[in-house]
Amino acid sequence: MTETNTVLPEDPTALAALLDAVVVKFASLPLAAATEDVLLSVADSLERSRRRFDGVDAALMVEISDRGAFGKAGYFSLHAFLAGELRLGDGEAKRRRIAIAALGRFSNLQGQTLDPALPATAVAVAEGVIGGDHVREIDAIMDKIPAAVGPDVRTDAEAQLALVARDLTPQGVRAVGNRLLAHLDPDGTLTEDRDRQRRRGLTLMPQDRQLMSKVRAQLTPALRAQIEVVLQSWAAPGMNNPDDPQSPSGAVEAADQAAVAAAAERDDRCPAQRNHDALDAMLVFVRTHAGSTGSTSLKSELVVTITDKELAARAGVALAATGTRLPVSDLVRVAAAATPHLAVFSHATNEVLYLGRGQRSASKAQRLALFARDRGCTAPGCGVPFARTEAHHFPDWQDGGLTDIDHLGAACGRHNRAVGAKLGDWETMILIDGPHAGRVAWRPVTADKGRDWRVNHIHHAELLPDQGPHAPPDPKGSRVEAYLAKLVA
Repeated sequence: MTETNTVLPEDPTALAALLDAVVVKFASLPLAAATEDVLLSVADSLERSRRRFDGVDAALMVEISDRGAFGKAGYFSLHAFLAGELRLGDGEAKRRRIAIAALGRFSNLQGQTLDPALPATAVAVAEGVIGGDHVREIDAIMDKIPAAVGPDVRTDAEAQLALVARDLTPQGVRAVGNRLLAHLDPDGTLTEDRDRQRRRGLTLMPQDRQLMSKVRAQLTPALRAQIEVVLQSWAAPGMNNPDDPQSPSGAVEAADQAAVAAAAERDDRCPAQRNHDALDAMLVFVRTHAGSTGSTSLKSELVVTITDKELAARAGVALAATGTRLPVSDLVRVAAAATPHLAVFSHATNEVLYLGRGQRSASKAQRLALFARDRGCTAPGCGVPFARTEAHHFPDWQDGGLTDIDHLGAACGRHNRAVGAKLGDWETMILIDGPHAGRVAWRPVTADKGRDWRVNHIHHAELLPDQGPHAPPDPKGSRVEAYLAKLVA
């Protein structure tokens, strides 16, 4: 490796600017004139630098995390800062945080600097021989080691993984890690209930372009046993077949056996499809027999919204408060089993056609109106669906705010708590002009008040982004009358 005598600045801002200038210069180089040996050498050098930078990024983010510096940019966590301010998105932000947690030297409550969680891995990253993908594979393997394995064995395992990672791809590290796990617990006797409970989970993956969703799950033995028993009954051939009007519903034990036998003869579904339809039937049964909770919250109710044009044409896609998109054909089928709340938009204005009364806590009517208007958390870049939001007052209730529809907005718990008057907090308002008039806008509280108001486009993907400036709300006049007048205009 060629040594350089260049004196580099100690100031991080100047050094970052120099790094950016080097990258810009590299982009303009006439690489076509370089020899093959030079190109291969440069590729190796750049990859080493890229891997080293994973460690630099971890050190930087540790400082931002320990100091809570993300709050000055208007974010309530390091994850939100990575996903929102740096525009990485939730997936990449989570991957970065895994590497940061593994490589970073965090401080404890006494102010002492701690060693990295994966020390041998951190050394390899600093040398540029492994990168972030290797780190995440090693971290995933270490997380699967049973809690009963002693700390010395865990330390040796991490060192071995970091060593083999120097010569393997991330996928190769995963394969070696699986063999290591099998060696540490060959017959599964070290795996304890707390290990299983720690890894349990069920996640609905995002809907694809066909509105279908995959499910990712780690089921405990107890849950698996219960599911198998229930599916044997509800997913029996001929039962709960949505394509057969004469198919019995519910559990096979309670159905007419002659009808079940006849339906089974007509049933051409595969076992996986029968399992799907059985789960659908069970959830409809639970939802229709659970009864109303009497709460104003919409978390446990089926609430959907759709434009009046789509509803009349029986075509298009409806939106549920949980964030799920439903084809109108499915909406009609689901609504037949229970009476859902249906919020209908004006196709021409996309504004809510119904407003509720005001009181200390938002009423169900107001929550329905908020869902129809906001669809989810209104904070910029937040993808939390409406079912997991709260009715946010602006100004806050303790500051004299009123529970009127033009002074309420949907906000997830974190963003609701992030609103305040201090630097780093957020402030909110209702826009009164532009194509998004009537929408809730946010901006961080800063000393110069120079940041623009922003709306959340995630839940309104059909609308064009509005980047123009917005006038502040008029403190004079009647808020409710002016808002109603705008809706009916």
